[in-house]
Amino acid sequence: MFRRVITKSKTQSQHSLRLLSNRVFIQNTIISNTNNNSIVENGGSVNSHHCYSSQASSVGGVGLPSYMRGAVFWEPNKPLIIEEFHMPRPKSGEILIKTKACGVCHSDLHLMKGDFSSYISPCVVGHEITGEVVEHGPFTDSKIVKRYPIGSHVVGAFIMPCGNCFFCSKGEDELCEDFSAYNRAKGTLFDGEIRLFLRGSGKQIFMYCMGGLAEYCVVPAHALSILPNSLPYTESAILGCAVFTAYGAMAHAAEVRPGDSVAVIGIGGVGSSCLQIARAFGASDIIAVDVQDEKLQKAKQFGATHTINAIQEDAIEKIREITGGVGVDIAVEALGKPQTFFQCTQSVRDGGKAVMVGLTQTGAMGEVDVNLLVRRKIKVIGSYGAKPRQDLPKLVRLAETGVLNISDAVSRIYKFEEAVQAFHELDQGSIVGRAVIEIS
Repeated sequence: MFRRVITKSKTQSQHSLRLLSNRVFIQNTIISNTNNNSIVENGGSVNSHHCYSSQASSVGGVGLPSYMRGAVFWEPNKPLIIEEFHMPRPKSGEILIKTKACGVCHSDLHLMKGDFSSYISPCVVGHEITGEVVEHGPFTDSKIVKRYPIGSHVVGAFIMPCGNCFFCSKGEDELCEDFSAYNRAKGTLFDGEIRLFLRGSGKQIFMYCMGGLAEYCVVPAHALSILPNSLPYTESAILGCAVFTAYGAMAHAAEVRPGDSVAVIGIGGVGSSCLQIARAFGASDIIAVDVQDEKLQKAKQFGATHTINAIQEDAIEKIREITGGVGVDIAVEALGKPQTFFQCTQSVRDGGKAVMVGLTQTGAMGEVDVNLLVRRKIKVIGSYGAKPRQDLPKLVRLAETGVLNISDAVSRIYKFEEAVQAFHELDQGSIVGRAVIEIS
């Protein structure tokens, strides 16, 4: 059996012995603990440093299964494989979620195609989730436990802020140092350790964000927001990435104001959300640019006042024509290609903002006219999501009141067992809007 050893201090041991009467329970087994004061748990190696203190009792977790399934990315250009895992367990400040739905995002697809060469594998993918709270990690702040009681519905953002680093202390959650240094660079949570172990071999599997394409996932509490019962699990999953990313671009990077003209290049899950938010913020001309007429037709439903098929027309010239020759106040690139990066910078008026949202291959370069940038004061701004603690509750409220139409934004729903098909169809460009995988 794959096991984990925890050694306690003398003070901890005395306290635990009083509480447990010299016995500890591991699943249904009682192990004597009167000599070396060490606890052996399922889920870690005997020589591993992946430890929990016996003094720390988590809240909830009663009746949980011993194992769960998760979708693993093993190597580039190979299909996901659904594997069995030991039940992941949360640590302090973390919450175990019974996953209900997970969005199908291009970021996962980039990872699976090997575009993110620096990201570690194998890993469980999925970063746009809704679910039910089933357990709080040991020593989790009582305010967090009260905010997210057992059984509550939640939505999780793909950016998982630690809440304590230099950037988090300034309210810049999207630049969280620990999220970048540990989750993005090492595939772990913020203690430098993972929560996922294969059932058979005990092999450690890394985490892409929270590893949300699984029956259960561990999420840092700062990345969550309560989901009211009036909102469905499935459609609400897109709030954690597609809508969340769009909101960061429009509210913080672009700072859209009433009357602004906006062009959105690439009308997928993020791009269509940008249209909705631009409309909600009172933008005037809202121009959707894509190469698929089906996506452009649906763009009108989300607020586009004009559409441009970039295969049939020169997108830059058409944008300038629509805006009386001057260009838009704000252009958003939501696809992640060097060509559309160039289109974005060329589509804005003097003093305008070109906001880059789409991710692409590691090392890809985008061209920009330097003289135009300097002489006409064009602003090129990168945007990587919104601020979970501030913005995710706002997005939930906008969806609850109907300002954001999440139901129509989700165009395809798959079962967990159809995850491979979902990402294949995303790669083929056959998904209009956003697809979501229902897990349980």
